[in-house]
Amino acid sequence: MSKLASSNRDIKVGNMGRLIRIVPFLVFCVLVFFAAQAIVSNDNDETDLSNETCLECHETIEIDSAEVDLAKRLGASIHKGLQCIDCHSDITASPHEEEKLAPVDCGSCHTTEAEIYQMHGRVKIGEDEDIPSCADCHGSHDIIPSKQRNSAVSPENLPKTCGNCHENIDLTTKHEILYGKAVSVYKSSVHGKAITGGVDLAASCNDCHSSNGSAHRIYGPGNAQSTINHFNIPKTCGNCHGIIEEEFWNGIHGKLVERGETDAPVCTHCHGEHGIISPSDPRSAVSPARLAEATCSPCHESAYLNEKYGIPTGRLRSWYDSYHGLKSRAGDVTVANCASCHGTHLILPQSDPKSSIHPNNLEQTCGTCHPGISAEMATTAIHETPGIATPAALVVKNLYIIIIVIVIGAMFVHWLIDFRKQIHRLRSKKQVQRMTQNEVWQHWFLMITFIVLVISGFSLRYSESWWVNLLFGWEGGFPVRGIIHRVAAILFSVTAIWHLIFIFGKRGRQFLKDISPSVKDIKELYQMVAYNLGTKKSRPIFGRFSYIEKAEYWSLVWGTAIMIITGFFLWFEDAAIQWFPKGFLDVMLVIHFYEAWLALLAILIWHLYSTVFNPSVYPMNPSWIDGKMPLEQHLHEHPADSTVSATESPNATDSPGRATPPSISDAQDK
Repeated sequence: MSKLASSNRDIKVGNMGRLIRIVPFLVFCVLVFFAAQAIVSNDNDETDLSNETCLECHETIEIDSAEVDLAKRLGASIHKGLQCIDCHSDITASPHEEEKLAPVDCGSCHTTEAEIYQMHGRVKIGEDEDIPSCADCHGSHDIIPSKQRNSAVSPENLPKTCGNCHENIDLTTKHEILYGKAVSVYKSSVHGKAITGGVDLAASCNDCHSSNGSAHRIYGPGNAQSTINHFNIPKTCGNCHGIIEEEFWNGIHGKLVERGETDAPVCTHCHGEHGIISPSDPRSAVSPARLAEATCSPCHESAYLNEKYGIPTGRLRSWYDSYHGLKSRAGDVTVANCASCHGTHLILPQSDPKSSIHPNNLEQTCGTCHPGISAEMATTAIHETPGIATPAALVVKNLYIIIIVIVIGAMFVHWLIDFRKQIHRLRSKKQVQRMTQNEVWQHWFLMITFIVLVISGFSLRYSESWWVNLLFGWEGGFPVRGIIHRVAAILFSVTAIWHLIFIFGKRGRQFLKDISPSVKDIKELYQMVAYNLGTKKSRPIFGRFSYIEKAEYWSLVWGTAIMIITGFFLWFEDAAIQWFPKGFLDVMLVIHFYEAWLALLAILIWHLYSTVFNPSVYPMNPSWIDGKMPLEQHLHEHPADSTVSATESPNATDSPGRATPPSISDAQDK
């Protein structure tokens, strides 16, 4: 038994030994097999996925909507030494399914740039599909170094590259990019023109928008690291304009920016952002002709800033009233402006001994334009009418005001007395009753309410005008203006209703019949024009109303209806917007405004001439006062009208009674 067991153990040990010797051999065979497969695979890759193999199918590609030769593009590219599969690494066979290809990972080689490029503007990578990829800026198969002029990211071509997105109205609207035309504006600027003219050092997009020296780090203005952040703009511009930057930081504006004041001006406040143009260009906000009004006054005439920083008010107007201001407004671009005295970038307060307007430096500052000026003359106040600050000038000023009041007042009184005499002269003749008291009162109400409506209405549209400030510039004046306008509108509407009721009466019906247009009016218009041009010897024989008065009356009817309707909707705008579509009130406002202009000009040109300035009725047709007009004047203006009665004035020699209807021949003789 023991021998048998021993023999079995020997057999098992022998088998185990042989197995141990076979296993390494098997492992070696497996390794050789996989190594051979790898070698074969590599051989296949080198053979089947070379650039030549790719170009067999991808001979051309579409770039900017045009088919181009891919081999030529790759040959001119900075990547011409690479294989296609170096970028398209997920391609393992040819042919392949193009739809399943992964995006090219530029960061596999350009690791530093990939680490930097984490956001563009206000959007982070991965948060929005519209964020530009490497290819959007650099191109794909035709990438050229930025130092070459034909590169998509060269300074000369950057505006076009950036404009692909920044002038795409869909993208600018979607992402609320305010500067939808920034590239177009830039091209017309001094920087844009210099770039297109071949000046390599001129600022392009990257020069202003690349943060921390990298074009792949572009932040929005709200980011503290952004080069276009309010507090970083002077430094950004200073990359090219170093001396100016230093002057700015030493000036009062720069010191305010340094301490964190967001309302302190930086470069872009004065010069603009993308559309910076030369100061010698009359359109520039910093040109001599526009500097005071377009650049300095928006801040120095701001009530908020004047109060915050204790700046004196009214500086622009006082400068306008000075010699320099008057000359500047007359078109003189060499006369002193704000920058001439205060400096351009190194602007210091008057209390600073280094300031150009410090009392000790005024003689030198003024002497720039006025060599040899005395120290006393140099201290003359600029922001005042010349000489007003001196006691003698104040006396002369007050004396002139007294003289003006007396002389002009005396002229006015003299004119008033003469006017009264002329009216009395007209009244001394035999009169005809042109209008009844009812009609006179209608005209008075219409006239007064119309004048009040015009003044109060236009004072809203032209609120900055001197006459508006004179009438409503006092505290609470503009709310009162609104009340006056609405009260006048109500009285105007009441007058229109009053006249409508009048028309239904006996005299009103006759009035409506006489004032209605007819074919005869067209003939009279033709005859009147021909008479005035000298082609006819006699003027038309007008009845109670001429075509002039008819045209005016029906224009008044039309205008009254338009103004009442549009004014009603504008008054009750909250109710109107619930019933009518968007833009309805805008249309009402336009109609109301321009109809008011039409009515005012018609009164000034058409009505006042025919009733006042026409030589045949001058100094006026007085019937608007009490309804009466001289018989002689009536016979001249309305010879065919027999509906009026003559009345005797206190000095008339003719007897009172019914006026005898003139004959046609009498009227023609007149």
